[in-house]
Amino acid sequence: MGIPAISQRDDRSSQLSVEKMNRSGHGLMLFLLISLLFLPISCKSDSRSAETDSSRDEYTLLRQRMVEQQIKARGVRDQRVLEVMRRVPRHLFVPAAERDHAYEDHPLSIGLGQTISQPYIVGLMSELMQLKGSERVLEIGAGSGYQAAVLSGLAAEVYTIEIVRELAERAERILTELGCKNVRVRWGDGYAGWPEKAPFAAIMVTAAADHIPQKLIDQLEMGGRLVIPVGNVFQELLLCIKTPAGLTQKSIAPVLFVPMTGKIREEK
Repeated sequence: MGIPAISQRDDRSSQLSVEKMNRSGHGLMLFLLISLLFLPISCKSDSRSAETDSSRDEYTLLRQRMVEQQIKARGVRDQRVLEVMRRVPRHLFVPAAERDHAYEDHPLSIGLGQTISQPYIVGLMSELMQLKGSERVLEIGAGSGYQAAVLSGLAAEVYTIEIVRELAERAERILTELGCKNVRVRWGDGYAGWPEKAPFAAIMVTAAADHIPQKLIDQLEMGGRLVIPVGNVFQELLLCIKTPAGLTQKSIAPVLFVPMTGKIREEK
């Protein structure tokens, strides 16, 4: 649930870019749109979509533009990530009043002081997990459920924890309606992880912590990857890898996430 701390694209510039693309005469966007109309837009290809045919037509092109202009153009190259994000209906994870803005280049409020992350951040963090499709993964901070839906198309098993009960229940309902059968949602404090389902091949934290919780490190399998924003005023998105010699850390980008709440505020 975060955005890069660096400056965002100018919406007007982005709109002009789209208009230029439309005037170019190339058939790429039309070809992709026609192709995407035949792709499943829910988590799994055998699940029933919660969208009507008319809404599918309305949002398919917006998803394509989102991926091409906001995610792929900024360097996300994992084809599985890009393909999943072309399918998952992001607008179903935001309040009805925000649906017209669901594919824009910024986070959106989902109520209760929480946000759905900027699309680029979702793509970047998903790519950093380096998932192949057979993994068991953990997400701390389910929020809207959108990131879990993306992970559903990338991993075999997804476990996600949300500390706000109303959000957990809402996310679980939407994920169920979309047929994300490999996702389990838990209402609770993610600081302790989900030990009975450990070890995990990868763990993603979508709220900023002031330190890396040891219990999450303990629940990573050897070679496992932890993607987490760390910091208070100044936050860095870190990629951590568990090795026999300890946890390696690599700073990926400055970010701005809502703070992690719960027990983490009591322990260091």
